[in-house]
Amino acid sequence: MNQKSKIFTPDEARRTLPLVKQIVRDILSKGFEIKTIIDSVNGDIKIDNRIQAFIDSMEAYIEELNELGCYYKDWNFEIGLVDFPAVINDKEVFLCWRSDEEYIIYYHDPKEGYPGRKKIPGEYLIKETNLS
Repeated sequence: MNQKSKIFTPDEARRTLPLVKQIVRDILSKGFEIKTIIDSVNGDIKIDNRIQAFIDSMEAYIEELNELGCYYKDWNFEIGLVDFPAVINDKEVFLCWRSDEEYIIYYHDPKEGYPGRKKIPGEYLIKETNLS
């Protein structure tokens, strides 16, 4: 994370999630369309106007996530993985959400990445929930 990164509390990330979910749905939809077109031409990935339009849309959606302060991390465009910069136990971490999860309940160290996901400590969730 750099100095300019937005830092989310779990509650801020939770409040951002409805918009993030819609953007990720759009990204995954465009990824599916690109894969469908490539499959229909037997893998001849010559970029035609349809594919380029989908790529342009995906880039705009990913930029929209970046402007919110979070980062798209699923470059296979299959699970819709998003990281939110945060601080847990005085350490910089990423709150981690997958499109098949209803809530943001995991985080990971930037160096460990997705395989190092752990549940967000309850005191962070309880403290935030009591404020709502």
